[in-house]
Amino acid sequence: MPISVSNRRRFTLGHAPDASPSRASLLPLFLVTLLFALAPFRASADVGVILNESLDESMDRITGSGHMAVYFSRICADTPTKLRLCAPGESGSVMSTYINIGENHSFEWNIVPLNVYLYGVEDPVNRPLFASYKIKHALEERYRQNYLAGLCDTPACQTSNKSEWREMVASTLIRGMYLFIVDTSVEQDRALIVEFNNAPNENHFNGATNNCADFVRRIVNTYFPHAASRDVLNDFGMTSPKAVARTFTHYAQRHPELNLRVMHFAQVPGTIKRSRDVRAGTEQLLRSKKLLIPMAVFAYEALPVVAASYVITGRFNPEKEFEKRPATNLAPENLASSPHLQSVALQDQRTQIVGASAEWNNYRKAFDTEIEENRDSPEALDRSHFFKLLDEKGTASVGSDGSAWMQLSENGGSVSVGVSASNVLAQESDPQLAYSLLLARTSALLKSPKHRRETMLEFHQEWANLQRASAAASAWNPAPSKLARLIPMEDSGTF
Repeated sequence: MPISVSNRRRFTLGHAPDASPSRASLLPLFLVTLLFALAPFRASADVGVILNESLDESMDRITGSGHMAVYFSRICADTPTKLRLCAPGESGSVMSTYINIGENHSFEWNIVPLNVYLYGVEDPVNRPLFASYKIKHALEERYRQNYLAGLCDTPACQTSNKSEWREMVASTLIRGMYLFIVDTSVEQDRALIVEFNNAPNENHFNGATNNCADFVRRIVNTYFPHAASRDVLNDFGMTSPKAVARTFTHYAQRHPELNLRVMHFAQVPGTIKRSRDVRAGTEQLLRSKKLLIPMAVFAYEALPVVAASYVITGRFNPEKEFEKRPATNLAPENLASSPHLQSVALQDQRTQIVGASAEWNNYRKAFDTEIEENRDSPEALDRSHFFKLLDEKGTASVGSDGSAWMQLSENGGSVSVGVSASNVLAQESDPQLAYSLLLARTSALLKSPKHRRETMLEFHQEWANLQRASAAASAWNPAPSKLARLIPMEDSGTF
């Protein structure tokens, strides 16, 4: 995904530079980018495992295991059930299996474009900024009409929420996720395409022996034999998503030529219940009160064994792996040119992606000051309830490009607010509602722990949008908003 190499977008790793980056380094970066653009075609590709957080529903409420899928940078969907090599400019795809995909035929797997999986849209510019089931259902219906013709004709497939193809559309609205990515070759991708296109796509899902983690494990081991494995001890003989992510990560660490990097996508703020951390079997027993207490009472003699097994062999923290090897969805030049709160904030590139604690704290202080100085304004007072009110009172719709809107009734008329990155500040979007939306979103992001929030590079863009929305809302209703002047400017005079 985002460095341009031979007209292709790939995840890029934030390596620490030899010297501190500054805005004066834009010329060398431009020359490097030009060199890549003029370089001959490279037959390289990526594969990655996607560790999806737990939705805390159904059996997942007991196991806490979450879900797993596989990412390809060079394999794309010809149809949801047929693979092909990606064309120039395409961002790759995600393949996964479920208990019941819910289509006309009982398929084992579906494959969707990467951005559709993450955001429900083809272009991330149109990604939703507000998570509600109204918006997600609208994006699902758009996907069904555009991609599932002839595959989803039954009433159950078209209307039932139990049809799990829906989980492959705008997944970041319902859960956070981590991507663990390594380099592969186009030759390996071609072999996988032939194998899957020629094999029967028949569902044989079994939670104990043939689940989503088993599916991803088999694919990864096709590329790299024995790279991913189950954890018999900590998962009681089954394969869990966390075990596959852990063993795959350890394999990549032992083979530095694979260029391991990790991507984090936070769950979009909104009214949908927050997803939970993924857990292995012994970890869930120890950390879940509804399981730990009965175990302590009725099987206390096994408790030390379970604890020792997890502590010695089962621990794995996706957030720490992300902080060690963060990848970004922004182009490399933004690593040096992105704005900072402090004039001394010339951190190494990894810190620029993840964000230093001091920089996050500065944003919190600036935001708190804005709220305090405007505590009597409707936007400041209603920010904690705005998502709920917007979801209850609004009607969701999506355009042909997937950009989402919420329409609300007002004094016998209607008013609209854009709830996607591309239209929240559009001329047709109500300025006061847009400011309220971005204010509520920023508040939620700043309150979130680090494993629940987006990257610092993404938040720089969020803050810039909040500044613009504040200015637009002030012009619409001239109650002064001080947000724009609260953030110190850098020496260049721009933020």
